[in-house]
Amino acid sequence: MELHFDQELAQLKEKLLFMSSLTEQSVAQSLKALIQRDDALAKKVDADDDVLDRLQVEVDERCIRLLALRQPLARDLRLITMAMKISTDLERIGDQAANIARRAAELNKEPELKPLVDIPRMAEICQGMIRDVLDAFVYEKPDLARQIIKRDEDVDRLNKQLQRELTSFMIEDPATITRALLLMRIARNLERIGDHATNIAEEIVYLYEALDIRHQH
Repeated sequence: MELHFDQELAQLKEKLLFMSSLTEQSVAQSLKALIQRDDALAKKVDADDDVLDRLQVEVDERCIRLLALRQPLARDLRLITMAMKISTDLERIGDQAANIARRAAELNKEPELKPLVDIPRMAEICQGMIRDVLDAFVYEKPDLARQIIKRDEDVDRLNKQLQRELTSFMIEDPATITRALLLMRIARNLERIGDHATNIAEEIVYLYEALDIRHQH
């Protein structure tokens, strides 16, 4: 019975890893759709969000079944409850990637406003956060999770920098307002992705150290 329970927990981790890889892929593809002005890829990212929605439901159902049938204690209990929270954050990252893809499709109808520099940098940081945070989860590395939390500051800094730059564009030339606002929203989507990755990192520290560090950094 005990071995079987361990196998179920391992399968739960695998499901979360699969969700993580899909979210990272969605973020990458949404930025590719923006940079390469690829409408077909933007539509694909939007459609793929349904897969993440279904996976979140599947993870939640698996967790509820484990809680009801196994009645886990201590760390196993934390693992299962944290898995539900992590799946929610991953699903919301997928939502943000879909939002980026939709806004990329809108921007593709307009002339390019400016060369994209800060947005790809934000996306690169966010993708690394998603990738590393699930490694921290699977391989029990709370120290790595703490490092990921610090990276969110870089995402926030780039977002603020871009918001100021785009505001200047709109003030100087009202014809740029629509495009600038869309780019602002994409930057905001990326900033939210960083926040969700940070949420997962905080949950990992709680899982492995039984220490709640939310709102402390």
